[in-house]
Amino acid sequence: MSTDRLYIFDTTLRDGEQSPGASMTREEKVRIARSLDRLRVDIIEAGFPAASKGDFEAVQAVARTVEYSTVAGLARTTPNDIDRAGEAVQPAPRSRVHTFIGTSPIHMEAKLRMQPDDVIEAAVTAVRRAGRWTDDIEFSCEDAGRSEVDFLCRIIEQAIDAGARTVNIPDTVGYNVPAQYGDLIRTLRERVPNSDKAVWSVHCHDDLGMAVANSLAGVMAGARQVECTINGLGERAGNASLEELVMAVRTRQDYFPCDTGIETTEILPTSRLVANVTGFHIQPNKAIVGANAFAHESGIHQDGVLKARETYEIMRAQDVGWNNNRMVMGKHSGRNAFRSKLEEMGIKFETAAELDEVFARFKDLADKKHEIFDEDLQALVTEVYAQEVNEVYQLQHMRVCCENDVIPEAEVTLLVRGEPQTATARGDGPVDAAFKAIEKIVGSDAELRLYSVNSITGGTDAQGEVTVRLQEGNSVVNGQAADTDIVIASAKAFVNGHNKLAQREFREHPQLAADL
Repeated sequence: MSTDRLYIFDTTLRDGEQSPGASMTREEKVRIARSLDRLRVDIIEAGFPAASKGDFEAVQAVARTVEYSTVAGLARTTPNDIDRAGEAVQPAPRSRVHTFIGTSPIHMEAKLRMQPDDVIEAAVTAVRRAGRWTDDIEFSCEDAGRSEVDFLCRIIEQAIDAGARTVNIPDTVGYNVPAQYGDLIRTLRERVPNSDKAVWSVHCHDDLGMAVANSLAGVMAGARQVECTINGLGERAGNASLEELVMAVRTRQDYFPCDTGIETTEILPTSRLVANVTGFHIQPNKAIVGANAFAHESGIHQDGVLKARETYEIMRAQDVGWNNNRMVMGKHSGRNAFRSKLEEMGIKFETAAELDEVFARFKDLADKKHEIFDEDLQALVTEVYAQEVNEVYQLQHMRVCCENDVIPEAEVTLLVRGEPQTATARGDGPVDAAFKAIEKIVGSDAELRLYSVNSITGGTDAQGEVTVRLQEGNSVVNGQAADTDIVIASAKAFVNGHNKLAQREFREHPQLAADL
């Protein structure tokens, strides 16, 4: 195996989607997959095909879209899971089946209720069955970070003999520390007799804030695949962050004996797309992609950077996509130029009607906002996709009264299955009043779990992008919208969330009891 290439396995579309409220539509997954393909990610884990018909179709759509990356489908060790994953990824130029089973005592005893020998048999059978679909098979030992080394050696050796060509050692619950995790990878590679026949992979969670550090310790111990997500998105505290891992290895080539094939200038656009689609916005001090990552306010720092950039910057901002944010479109831009620009950004439409809808909204925005940036276009497309749900409710009209020493009041008219209904409500502020008026019409008892406003670009005419997270019972959905008027954007996002709730077509997380 190559000792100098570090393979990047991106699981934003699978593990990242398991963040509460981060569920993506098929079209959104395809948009992100195109961006990951331009980023030159080696493997895209597109989802868990056996979880539902919708997940299967989304993975298949990604497999049909991607040109460069290998597309992987996740599967438990059951025959149905393996076959659904194998079938879903078949259209991809390069496909992988990724199967897993719990290997720690607590997982085997409390969750699987299986004896160790039975777990090994299930793993071997699953790997062999996956071989009917592809020769690129990955096997994962779920909760390997808390598993017994002797048992890991046994199951990994037999999985490799059965056909696994990648072996993943997940720190599923983020329990390990770097020295311990590095030693685990090193020990397994030394003790498993056929370890040289597989690429060793790391998959670390960030529960103790050490996902990236643990992953890099695994790399130094010989792992040559890193499993990660854009912006560190993922369940609980998230996964190892792709951008941090890639730039750590790229920047410290004096230390790491390997490098990735990532096109780093695509990091920032991909990061912003994922944030835009999921509603999980990036904190300003986030490494690599945060707004302050290359900002210098201290006079001493500013003076040093002006004299020699390297005094306070270890990377060039341009290398990860900063400073490429040109104003690209305006009110006089034509339809063909608009389409070409979106295609440049990896956004394509299946029908002329879809393009016409987005173009019409672009023209409306251009009348309100003089300068339109890439981020504005991404938000515009995201909003159109978000509203492609079967709309029970449509915002037709809204009037808000907000004055000093006067309780804010909102009058809202919604089209409910085409019929107008109007309600008036007071609130603590204009947004609260609008939400209460909408609630009167929809009659929902959904709880507002998150209300987030993000300025898409700079300037007083910037669009405000609003994300609301609604919970009704065990169902969690995101509503999204953007507008130059924050109150209108808020109302549209709230209505979008209620449209999703009204569909009653929720997808459960694919691994309620088993997460890598």
